[in-house]
Amino acid sequence: MSTHTKNTYGLVVLDMAGTTVADDGLVEQAFTVAAERLGEDPAAMIGHVRATMGESKISVFRHLLGGDERRARQANLAFEEAYGELVADGRIAPLPGAAETIAALQEQGRTVVLTTGFARVTQDAILDALGWRDLVGLTLCPADTGGRGRPYPDMVLGAFLRTGAVDDVRRIAVAGDTSYDMLSGVRAGAGIVAGVLTGAHDEAALKEHGATRVLASVAELPDLIREYEA
Repeated sequence: MSTHTKNTYGLVVLDMAGTTVADDGLVEQAFTVAAERLGEDPAAMIGHVRATMGESKISVFRHLLGGDERRARQANLAFEEAYGELVADGRIAPLPGAAETIAALQEQGRTVVLTTGFARVTQDAILDALGWRDLVGLTLCPADTGGRGRPYPDMVLGAFLRTGAVDDVRRIAVAGDTSYDMLSGVRAGAGIVAGVLTGAHDEAALKEHGATRVLASVAELPDLIREYEA
């Protein structure tokens, strides 16, 4: 359709947990389990975990465990297992309007990519639990783009390179619920970096880290993109 060629923002990169997927504290619960399995005190770690929501989980553990790579990998594995168990228990759901929003963006001729700070095994478990395996053509985790998760721009740029959906990074729209989502969008040069209030961080934190607009939820994104294009 000729209208599809007029989309300025032809690539939309969406975070999963907290943005399109209701997390309900599962990340914190899984971190607590992982810390306990390693004999660490979760209470001493949870502040850093909250502050770094959206970051690659292995990076968080490296920081918390003083750069001990073996322990960090052990902790990360325990975290992924614990999170996977919570997902398998049916503790995960799409955020209201998320699947409909993704469908609407795709109907407008936009390419949608889902990204996460989790490992691929966990990302796939979430997609399977939601029945989202075929929802979008491409999903990315940090390992898919060289191992650097947010706040690096690598996953956004990976989406740009792999899809070939747009010819300029300024034609990317990024949406997420954390400071690190905002930073990764800004660093990738995305034209729209939208924060959503359904997850980890508040409006002030999102704006401080580069949100061009803060939305109540991802359901408001199609209208925002249309507004920018008008």
